[in-house]
Amino acid sequence: MTTPTFIVDMPPTGPSSNPKRRSQVARACNWCRVHRLKCDSEYPCANCRKRGGQCNHDRLTRSVTLPQAYREIERLKARVSELELELQNERQRTSGRQLQTPATPEDEHDGTAPKAEKQSQDKFWEGIHISTARSPNKTWYGASSLFFFIGSINKFLTTALKETHSARRMLPESASTVLDGPAEALGGGQPPQFAPTDDSSSIRAAESLSSMQEEYFINLFWDSYYPSFPIIDEAEFKEHFQSLWTAGGKERKPSALVDMVLALCMQYGMARQPGGRRALASGAKGNIDDSDSTIAGRWHYRRALALLSSQLESPTLSTLQCHIICSIYLCNAGFQNMTDNSCGLAVRTAFMLGLHIEPPQSMPQRERELRKRIWWSLYILESNRSMKMGRPFILQDSSSYCTLPSDNREIARISGSSFAPIGENITWLTWSLYKTKLVIAVRKAYMSFYAKPPDAVVIGDTGPIAAIMDGWLNGVPEALKTARQNGGIPFSTDLSPVQIEQFTPVWLQRERLLLELTYHCMSTNLYRSSVCFTLNGAPPSSTEQAASKCAAHAIALTHITYQVLNMSSILHGWHEAFQWQWNVSMTLVGYVLAFPQGPYSAAARETIDLSVSVFEHFGNSFTVATNAATIMRDLSRKVDRLRKNLETGKASIQNTPSGPAHTGPAQPYDNSQFQILPNAQTSAQEIDWVSQLGLGSATAEIGGILGHSIDVSAEMYADLDWANVNGTFFDQWAL
Repeated sequence: MTTPTFIVDMPPTGPSSNPKRRSQVARACNWCRVHRLKCDSEYPCANCRKRGGQCNHDRLTRSVTLPQAYREIERLKARVSELELELQNERQRTSGRQLQTPATPEDEHDGTAPKAEKQSQDKFWEGIHISTARSPNKTWYGASSLFFFIGSINKFLTTALKETHSARRMLPESASTVLDGPAEALGGGQPPQFAPTDDSSSIRAAESLSSMQEEYFINLFWDSYYPSFPIIDEAEFKEHFQSLWTAGGKERKPSALVDMVLALCMQYGMARQPGGRRALASGAKGNIDDSDSTIAGRWHYRRALALLSSQLESPTLSTLQCHIICSIYLCNAGFQNMTDNSCGLAVRTAFMLGLHIEPPQSMPQRERELRKRIWWSLYILESNRSMKMGRPFILQDSSSYCTLPSDNREIARISGSSFAPIGENITWLTWSLYKTKLVIAVRKAYMSFYAKPPDAVVIGDTGPIAAIMDGWLNGVPEALKTARQNGGIPFSTDLSPVQIEQFTPVWLQRERLLLELTYHCMSTNLYRSSVCFTLNGAPPSSTEQAASKCAAHAIALTHITYQVLNMSSILHGWHEAFQWQWNVSMTLVGYVLAFPQGPYSAAARETIDLSVSVFEHFGNSFTVATNAATIMRDLSRKVDRLRKNLETGKASIQNTPSGPAHTGPAQPYDNSQFQILPNAQTSAQEIDWVSQLGLGSATAEIGGILGHSIDVSAEMYADLDWANVNGTFFDQWAL
């Protein structure tokens, strides 16, 4: 067989026979591919540059070979690891700014909570669930609230004594716990009723006022609350008030705004009457009020609420004014959660009306300035409520809203008030402006502390707070300051007597005093974060300076209030002044307990006695002030016993090297849960002076005493177990 032969024709090898090679592209861009055009390797490609197409990025990052794919995988893995690390760091940084509800005492003691979870909670600012005097249910207060500080003090004493007590028998009494009925006796067995059983839109016959009586109370508004909260146009309000009366002058048409102003002024006016806590003002139709002055005008308040319920969908500027005045009224009456709710409703209403943005220039100047004053008055109110209760702010940074209102003479003249100019370009509107600036400064100092996690806070560092407060103080005009005798300095802690000017209007002197008292109270609260406790009774050197500043401002406020109450009637019946005094008095008690041998300990102890006299003066206006005086007397005796036992214990240590001599069956205690600050002196001579107290009722009485400090206008909590409160020793805030 023969093998077949295959003949293959080979192409010619000449140079002219080689065809042109086509330019290879890994992948055409999207635009060229859609239009079926040739795409080069440039970016952007020539077609996209020429025709304005969108050249894609896919082909630049696409891996076309195996080595390229491996390199791309490694790059992506590295990027994922980098992003995961950034996310973890961000979560750790922001977790400290979240408010964490503390674990219940049962979880802490039964060991059910995981250890890792307990450790993670240390990065959060804690809070406390507690039943306030006006609420039978427990509500939450944050780390800046006075309740949280009270819990820390009582936990300190309870742990040192190893005893559990009930605070029920130590509760001070008040006239009423409700706003819809007569005074209720504490422990009467009747549950509080927060809603009236009759028609809330009507006024009881005994509560109805004549036209002259209503005008009397309304006139109190212009010389009292109006300069501090200039949220109403005086001329328009008076015209509106006159239009509500019928021809016979025996009955007024309903008006929510008039009713709220009446309720607030009745509350203040009845407190100013001799024996105002149970004062009776008789009129043509009976008694104006038959209970404590803190809830005077409650029927007008309830009718205003009924009228406001129909305005929720279509609010007006008058609706917002009512909500603001309602929040002030409830705060004076001691309804802490209700005033917080009313303030929150006011904020939402203000947003609905657009008051947070700059008013248009087409609007009349008088109306533009009124809207600004209402907005910034609400900003003051909401900031104070949030810092007082330790709850998150509803309103954000002040720079996000409209500009501050003007206070020049022309604006003051067209705003409808009859106040005369004061001088130095100071008008009746200037106090509200500088109070707003003060609150802005305090919020900045407050956030510099509480915006950080607890483990990142340097307790005792007074530099940032002092710089912010001094910056505000340096800008206060002299005309806004209360003069001092003997060359004393206003807004200082030199305890120089104030100068009461005989021929100066009462409203002017009051506004000067209120501005200075506000400054001292807020300074006390800012520096109070340094009042920390150690079981050995030794003052931590790192916080002693800041705690001394706290005590100095508290002492200054008490001396000013005491002198003014004894020399004039400027602060008579002023609810907020009483609340400030109670706040600083409890701060001084905490300072004496934490720093029994501090530089201001002796002066603070004397000032506690002075505060008793202050409460006795306020007792003519508020029932709760009389109880406060009794409580403070009892507490001062306990403080004296503790200080005496401290001195006795130290003498025993010098003669007994093995340890302090205990006079009672003191039980050993675990102090691991208490915060021992760095640089704290723990020498052998520093003893646990709290455990030297031989009285078993000390903690119970302290619990009842301190429990009254937040709800200063009502009776305290009947079922609070102070032994189980949760807290750390970062001090707290109450405005």
